[in-house]
Amino acid sequence: MGGMDTATRQQLIQQYKDGYRVIANALDKATDAELDARPAPGKWTAREIVHHLADSEMNGALRLRILLASPQPQVIGYDQEEYARRLYYDRPIEASLDAFRAARTCTAEILDRMTEAQWQIAGTHSDTGRYTTERWLEIYAAHAHAHAQQISLARNAAKPR
Repeated sequence: MGGMDTATRQQLIQQYKDGYRVIANALDKATDAELDARPAPGKWTAREIVHHLADSEMNGALRLRILLASPQPQVIGYDQEEYARRLYYDRPIEASLDAFRAARTCTAEILDRMTEAQWQIAGTHSDTGRYTTERWLEIYAAHAHAHAQQISLARNAAKPR
C-alpha cells in the first residue's frame, strides 16, 4: 500500500508546526466572556476547545510515540465529551495552551527526523482499526486549524448583536 508522497507529507508537517500559531491568533485578546460564550447548545466554548486541544495533543503525542517505539502498536481511543465533562474544562487556559504548544513542539522534532520506514508503520486503533503514522499526521495536521475557526466563531457569540 503506497503512502503519501514526500511533498504532501512535508506540507502536513508544516501545517502541524503552524498549529499553535493559529490557535494563539484565534485567542488573541480574548476576554473571559468570549472564552465562555457558548455558540449554540451542545457546542463547546473557546475555553473548552483549548482544554480539548491540550488533551488531544498530549494523547496524539503519545500515540505517535507508541507507533514508533512499540513492536505491535495499540492506540486507545477516548471519549472527548467525557474528558470535557470530567476534567474541569472551566479552568484557566494558560497551562493547557502551554501543554498544547510543548507537545506539538517536541513531537515536530520527531516528525522532522522520521525515516521512510517509520512513515510506513501501522498499528491498531481501538476505535478505527488500522492506524498508520501517515494517518496520524493527516489527523493532527488539520486538528488545530479546524479548532482555530471554532474558537473564532465561539468568541463571536459573546459579541452584542
